[in-house]
Amino acid sequence: MRHDGRNPQQLRKVTLQTNVFHYPEGSVVIRFGNTIVSCSVTIEAEVPSFLQGTGTGELIAQYHMFPRATRKRNMETPVEDTMIIQHLIERSLRAVVDLEKLGERSIVMDCDVLQADGGLQAASITGAFVALRLAVDTLLQKKVLQEDPINEPVVSVNVGLFPEGVYVDLDEKEEKFALAKMNLVMTESGKFIEIQGRGVGSTFDGEQLNEMLFYGKSAMEQLILEQKSVMFKPLQQERGEPLKTIIIATRNTGKAQEFKTMFGRAGYEVKTLADYPELPDVEETGSTFEENARLKAETIAYLLNQPVLADDSGLKVDALGGMPGIYSARFAGEHKSDAGNNAKLLYELTDVPDEKRTAQFHCTLVFAASGKESLVVEAQWSGRIGRIPKGENGFGYDPLFIPNDSTKTAAEMSSEEKNKMSHRGQAMAKLSQKWQKWLEGER
Repeated sequence: MRHDGRNPQQLRKVTLQTNVFHYPEGSVVIRFGNTIVSCSVTIEAEVPSFLQGTGTGELIAQYHMFPRATRKRNMETPVEDTMIIQHLIERSLRAVVDLEKLGERSIVMDCDVLQADGGLQAASITGAFVALRLAVDTLLQKKVLQEDPINEPVVSVNVGLFPEGVYVDLDEKEEKFALAKMNLVMTESGKFIEIQGRGVGSTFDGEQLNEMLFYGKSAMEQLILEQKSVMFKPLQQERGEPLKTIIIATRNTGKAQEFKTMFGRAGYEVKTLADYPELPDVEETGSTFEENARLKAETIAYLLNQPVLADDSGLKVDALGGMPGIYSARFAGEHKSDAGNNAKLLYELTDVPDEKRTAQFHCTLVFAASGKESLVVEAQWSGRIGRIPKGENGFGYDPLFIPNDSTKTAAEMSSEEKNKMSHRGQAMAKLSQKWQKWLEGER
């Protein structure tokens, strides 16, 4: 336990108050424990002279600490410290904003520290993004902007190494005694923008570096959820969803049709992400089917405070060490194409004999709801990979997948036949036996 009673990898209490001030286009007061930072966004319909006529916008950050933000009154924060944090805020936000989509407009971000107790950079960047998101949403609603210039959320946290191990979100007292310190900035997709690390009268090895990165990344994933919970709180309040609603984490309404039958029998209304166009896509940064399904289900359940069912499925080929696996949809590249994926699969298996072309379709379903441990079911459909695509009644790898005890590919089967045998059908059958008791309790 730390001096304030937290566990080593536990964040301080984080709160974000939105639209606090009347005049800025977006404003947030963020608290990391006793650290309080005011973040305000001004959007101006002009750019510096060197950008005029380019059609590109500008993003500028200003950072300031109030004189009595610290234990003793300070008339001035050292200019060097101010500029370092100011430039970090600018770099962090610019990394997730397409300034060309902004047009010739300037975003001016003011981050003012009202009270300092460690983690000033982390609080400033995390709060600044929410203020920016609110400001841009206003321009989109007013049709001032035709395209959203923001690519994804960004957050920051500080991490420290101590004799007892790694702590995240250090307060002022802990910052003074850390053997090594890191400031991390990361996007929702798990990509780092900034990694600042240094030993403080000490050294650290590669294993300790990886540990700091790992726990820092986990803490930042929690911060992204905090951001989203306030950015989408109006959505929850306005919609006032009925109690008996279940959301399927897909924008494909056809894919959710089979679930509507299952849940409809129990009196539940089923919706999909197509009913929530304001919600952003959840980045699938997990390394397993379950991790990706959990990310989708638990994130959306947290944001909407409704039960959410998500799935992650794919093809595992034994001769390829389980690939394409979680990368099934983008095996041939980021631009999803069934034909491209099938062509790549056949190429990879060119010299593999028929008896070694075994494979399994895998499906993981994760059902998440507030206050409950998520329900997880899995199923597999075993078979082998053919040499020529056959059949029209399917998608993905169906034209190449020949189930065990069959001479037909999955794409040559009728929908009814396939649904009884498939990995998805098996997983749904398992789910049908468990979900209602899990969601509603003993019956």
